[in-house]
Amino acid sequence: MLDHPKDVAFSTVAKISESAGVTPSTLIRLANTFDFSGFSEMQGLFRARLVDELPNYTERIRAVRSATGETPGSTQLLWEFADANRAALEQLPGRIDSGTLEQALNIFEEARAIHVMGARRSFVVASYMTYALHHIDKRAFLINGLGGMYGEQVKSIGDNDALMVISFSPYAEETRKLAAAARERNIPLVVITDSNVSPLAQLADVYFVVQEAEVKGFRGLAASLCLAQTLAIALGVRHELTSAMPINR
Repeated sequence: MLDHPKDVAFSTVAKISESAGVTPSTLIRLANTFDFSGFSEMQGLFRARLVDELPNYTERIRAVRSATGETPGSTQLLWEFADANRAALEQLPGRIDSGTLEQALNIFEEARAIHVMGARRSFVVASYMTYALHHIDKRAFLINGLGGMYGEQVKSIGDNDALMVISFSPYAEETRKLAAAARERNIPLVVITDSNVSPLAQLADVYFVVQEAEVKGFRGLAASLCLAQTLAIALGVRHELTSAMPINR
């Protein structure tokens, strides 16, 4: 397994056991020995590390084809991505604590403005969140580092503002630095990440752990976008309720 991490990451248990000259149950028992729920969970470690090391999508596609010997068609990929994202969305509500949702909304509601950052893959979620906040009339600013000005954009965060950060393994360095700088200034920080031991989670006032779908080493964003949409619309509902309350004279 250590000598052939690419094969372990993407091949089936049957193929791996055949190459290793053991039975599939041997691999399953090996995984259980290390307290994994099954071989697929242990296999996820190999897959995650390989995906993080590969520089681009082209290399990832080559890795999958090399390990599995398969060239999936477009329809097959569509079904696989749809099924995987459907499963991730179905699991999302059960993974998110209602109290944590309310804490995040309290931070956003009290903030004069919300600054949002997500680098690389996470940028999609950050840009949508900023878009949605604008449409519920909440002041929002996307930290995009245009011109390499991450530091200047961080300095523009006011003491009465809040910061939302989205980051997944391997956790972009610029995102980690920004979150740490915000923590030093005691700026309220809400994080969407993929692990309880994420370095961003350790800095956050409130954090959400989202398990995204993964197909052949390619991870989705459907669950994170759903959570971002929920936070934005729930904040808008709060705003409407507050505005509709009668003023006591």
